Amino acid sequence: MNKMHKIDIDLVEMTLDVMKYTIDRISNVTPELGAPKKEEELFELIGETITPEGIGGEVAFKMFRDVLVKATVPIDHPRHLAFVPAAPSRAAILFDLVTSASSIHGAYWMEGAGGIFCENQAMKWLVSLTGLPKESFGVFTSGGTAANLSAMVAAREAWRKKDSGNIGVRALLLTSNGAHSSIQAMAKVMDADVVMIDCPDENLRGHALRTAIDELSEKDRKRLFAVVATGGTTNAGIIDELDSIAEVCEEEELWFHVDAAYGGGALAAPSVRHLFNGIERADSITIDPHKWLFSPYDCGAVIYKNMELAAEAHSQKGSYLEIFKDEGAQGFNPADYQIQLTRRLRGMPLWFSLAMHGTEKYTTSIERGIELAQIAAKKIDVAEELELVRPASLSVVLFRRKGWSAEDYRDWTYRNHKSGLALVTPTKWKGKQGYETISRFCFINPETTEEDIDVILETMK
Repeated sequence: MNKMHKIDIDLVEMTLDVMKYTIDRISNVTPELGAPKKEEELFELIGETITPEGIGGEVAFKMFRDVLVKATVPIDHPRHLAFVPAAPSRAAILFDLVTSASSIHGAYWMEGAGGIFCENQAMKWLVSLTGLPKESFGVFTSGGTAANLSAMVAAREAWRKKDSGNIGVRALLLTSNGAHSSIQAMAKVMDADVVMIDCPDENLRGHALRTAIDELSEKDRKRLFAVVATGGTTNAGIIDELDSIAEVCEEEELWFHVDAAYGGGALAAPSVRHLFNGIERADSITIDPHKWLFSPYDCGAVIYKNMELAAEAHSQKGSYLEIFKDEGAQGFNPADYQIQLTRRLRGMPLWFSLAMHGTEKYTTSIERGIELAQIAAKKIDVAEELELVRPASLSVVLFRRKGWSAEDYRDWTYRNHKSGLALVTPTKWKGKQGYETISRFCFINPETTEEDIDVILETMK
């Protein structure tokens, strides 16, 4: 047997091992709730893995399967209710493998036409949920931070184009204290300033925005270019008063962006769709399908009311990009509308899952997350030792265990995670007495059950 033939056999055997692991993993709805280990401990367990000769695929895969993956926390576990978890559909996970195996560059139509067509089918549905004008469209990104950054760069460039006196001026945007941390992070990247409007309930409304604008100095008012509202805060699931914010933005000729990275999935849920009224007046919107639209990481999306403004800000030109005469090579280029040139087709797993299951299945699954939050809130409300901090919002429930300190919450989280029962982490909430440590549920996985809620709450007694 020659060496090349042996390598082919090894590759086939490795492929079978990987596919078996993948099938076993996605069919397991309650995977082991792993826990992180120190780097030193992991190194002691597996040693050096990158060597001149290589350790072989079988050995490397066994290390991952038996040690490394157990030092991670699966985001799709039905009792993973911390942060904003995720629950990618089995169809989306499988097609993520196809996406990678197909090796398609998703920046330009010339190379990725068929895959970009798939993405655009999924994007058309996303845009339809927002109620934006029919010429509006968007593109998939690596996540909410990249989407927010892309939108704000487009906003700033439009602001500069409107008035050449703005060129070179350090821009300023307004948002609320409930905004995601990525807003401040991406502002640093684009060298802009952020003014955080302090809203006692983390809910920005038009009158508070108006007051904040009126309180700006003349110099700051001139460099104000955008307002970022939140369509479902990460911490509490709160949706800003989008209609009244849109009104102020229109009066002041400011770019209106809605960060609905987490909450945007709920646009497909009739029970709460009215809470987003005003989102159709936005200039741009961020939605993360890897959060509440059952896609694998990493899949975000940025949607624009005016795609031309996005292209003016992001389109890249290069001599090597202008050589194709084939009519079939002319089409939609995702790289023209966001900050990334090199990109994989992140929207393809979402497309396949939508095509397979249909949008009604998505609506049902999203409504289930909202229903689970309401169920949990009712159970907490009647429990003597527990107390709701505020009404459940979208799929988030904030609550406290009476008499507990911050250390009690941390110890409780640690015990439940270490035992493999659940991962529910504490958060901070600003009440009448200042910030306090409380507990928080975030329901994304439609396979989470009422029994799961009962089991977790029982550990708080």
